[in-house]
Amino acid sequence: MNAAEILTQAAQEQGFLTAWAEVELPQDTREHYRDWLAQGRQAEMAYLTQNLDTRLNPRSRFSWAKSVLVLAAPHAYLPPERPPGGIRLGRVARYAWVRDYHLLIQPCLQDLERLAQSLGLQAKGYVDTGPLSERSYAAWGGLGWIGRNAMLMRMGEGTYLTLAVLLTSLPAAVEEAHYPNRCGTCRRCVAGCPTGALLGDGTLDSRRCISYWTIEHRGLIPAEGWAGLGDWLFGCDICQEVCPWNRKARAFWQGFVPEPELAYPNLEDFFDLSSKAFQRKYAGTVFLRPGRTRMARNALVVLANLGNPDYLPLVRQGARDVNPLVRATAAEALARLGDWDSVIPLLQDPEPLVMGVVRALLEGQAVQ
Repeated sequence: MNAAEILTQAAQEQGFLTAWAEVELPQDTREHYRDWLAQGRQAEMAYLTQNLDTRLNPRSRFSWAKSVLVLAAPHAYLPPERPPGGIRLGRVARYAWVRDYHLLIQPCLQDLERLAQSLGLQAKGYVDTGPLSERSYAAWGGLGWIGRNAMLMRMGEGTYLTLAVLLTSLPAAVEEAHYPNRCGTCRRCVAGCPTGALLGDGTLDSRRCISYWTIEHRGLIPAEGWAGLGDWLFGCDICQEVCPWNRKARAFWQGFVPEPELAYPNLEDFFDLSSKAFQRKYAGTVFLRPGRTRMARNALVVLANLGNPDYLPLVRQGARDVNPLVRATAAEALARLGDWDSVIPLLQDPEPLVMGVVRALLEGQAVQ
């Protein structure tokens, strides 16, 4: 076997779907990404605009890079059983039901790096941690097509795919591959998105995306956007759940083990635990990205949207939180649940963020 075949076999033996692509992305792909940024569709994710030369031309940083081995780990596993006790409301995106995929896949990439080096090659792996477009390389290498939901798709596994890449100095001896687009006339994902984030051409507007607001956004979630978030606590899978190609998808990578406490977290944790205690309990999970504060923020939005007064005690607890972002969000949630007696005391909050939200709420109430 040649070096490419050896690396491919090693990756497949670890359970990954694979494809090879040239390191230089097509010109139209690069222009499309620049246009997307120019329209501001990355929202506040500034990291997507950084190291742009490397993202669109890895050889500007890795002069030795000639090819890319794309790895895909399916995550179409079934949901685990809901654990007993606690307040387990709100939905979590499927990929977050397991330990942090970065930590799970990185050791496999390191094995492939060492194997490549033993073959006399240079190699560098990334699991969504560097300025590279894994999805673009996957489509370029023929692993699947980019669907209307802006995700890589392939028959069998659907869109439930976690991607990683291995840059190598192996000469690109692959012919241009093409996986036919099987979306056809279907627009269920576009119609199903409650916030209109999908543009229908294989791209999305992050400024409208539920996953952006619940994971990446750092501040208050604008009141006008709460209804669209529904009961999503972390991320969103709607555009995947309505996709016909996902109906029978059941494959998942051997390293993925869904955990009940991640699929159905107890909302009380986000209010009872200190930030350090939260980090200890949820170590090795993607919940650390938003952290305790933003998970509490998201929980308050979910509780307000569900409209059940039985959970007012937890919302009131949020109004006493040490973090002003949580208190300000709790004020909005209390108002939506009709508990104005708990809103008014927050007018004396020392933080301008909280006072500003409460004043706006009271002025709106007065107008009504």
